[in-house]
Amino acid sequence: MNELRLVALNGCLGYGFELESLQRGADAQPHMFGADAGSTDAGPYYLGSGSSMIRREQLKRDLSLALAQSRASRVPLVIGSAGIAGGEPNLQAAREVLIETAREQGLQFKLATIHAGIDPSAVLDALRSGGIEAMPGVPPLTEQDVRDSVRIVGQMGCEPFARALADGADVVLAGRACDTAIYAALPIARGFDPGLALHLAKIMECGAQCAVPQGTNDCLLGTLRSDHFEVRPLSHRRICTPESVAAHTLYEQGDPLMLHEPEGRVDLRAAVFEQVDAQTVRVSGSRFLPTPGLQIKLEGARSAGFRAFTLAGIRDAGIIAALDAIEATVRAAVRRNLPAEVPDADYCIDFKVYGRDAVLGPREPNRDRPGHEVGVLVEVVARTQALASHALSLARSSLLHCPFPGRKTTAGNLAFPFSPSDTAAGEVFEFSVYHLMRVADQSRLFPIDMERV
Repeated sequence: MNELRLVALNGCLGYGFELESLQRGADAQPHMFGADAGSTDAGPYYLGSGSSMIRREQLKRDLSLALAQSRASRVPLVIGSAGIAGGEPNLQAAREVLIETAREQGLQFKLATIHAGIDPSAVLDALRSGGIEAMPGVPPLTEQDVRDSVRIVGQMGCEPFARALADGADVVLAGRACDTAIYAALPIARGFDPGLALHLAKIMECGAQCAVPQGTNDCLLGTLRSDHFEVRPLSHRRICTPESVAAHTLYEQGDPLMLHEPEGRVDLRAAVFEQVDAQTVRVSGSRFLPTPGLQIKLEGARSAGFRAFTLAGIRDAGIIAALDAIEATVRAAVRRNLPAEVPDADYCIDFKVYGRDAVLGPREPNRDRPGHEVGVLVEVVARTQALASHALSLARSSLLHCPFPGRKTTAGNLAFPFSPSDTAAGEVFEFSVYHLMRVADQSRLFPIDMERV
């Protein structure tokens, strides 16, 4: 092939896209429609709970349009990281919506479902043989971390997608996957340069986020040729510029000159970004460096207890100035009023003061400039929901009436935006596994189910 055209529906399936953009993508006669459907950006909750941040109605809207168009165009629809976290419950929930949508539209196709769940015993074997490496800033993995994990997934690369497409899949629905693999698998399998294919995929995985104005909720066309690729937003209201495309190349990258993927690295030092027309940018010079050994990123989540929280506002300058002392007083009051048999390790109280370094914490460079008004988020994470709600109630009442130096009123310290003020938020999860695992190949790690829908 001299040219391969790909359409990215959006940056996350369920975010929506413009109908006009989808039609313009179809008019370009693409060889594939694709969509990333997940990320760890939303935290470990969705992996641990098996639920999705995207509402079912959002997913069904995007799927119904994309499925109908891909079948009308007779080209594959490829979806990765189904259900946000890409675990087995996430994957099956997305598959259920897909099957329901297909039956409502009377569509027939061959579906490949790629599973990303990793057996903990395989992780333990790799750990014992020295085949696990921590991601930067992550502590070494322990066997207890693995055993505590509710669920572990592997972030698959291109090979499982390529295998599913080679077996004739019309629709590919995958669990947790590298964003780039969704778009790079087909062109690499068809002989295009891996460096260009992976660089193009890196830009496409967020939809039209590389455009001006940004459009994570809109479509992008990628055209790959032998020595370059081009990207163009599919809405008349957006453009791509060399600056916007180069900037998105840097998005979520620790190294500005190198993209790191399971299959290898993409050297960007010679990359050139050129304006082709009012909407289109051409990129050339990206160079592929194969990896000496395949590594797959593992993600695991474990339960960290249950959460309760309250949100309130403060506008009294005296209270704002005394908040550190007030927080210490509140913590002591909660400890005194909880049953003696409740150990300190069973609960944790956290205060986030918005308007006073709540976002960056101790790294905030402007800590000496508090605002005239702050919002206080009081959070308790505890062993049980009952204990979390109990401790929060004590913390909230203590904070509301806590004395402080210079106080001139007996009224409350807080303004609550809601009644009731307290929220029981349910189970909390934290990442227990965030490591690289050496593997011989991906074929056994990510099994594929083929079915006729």
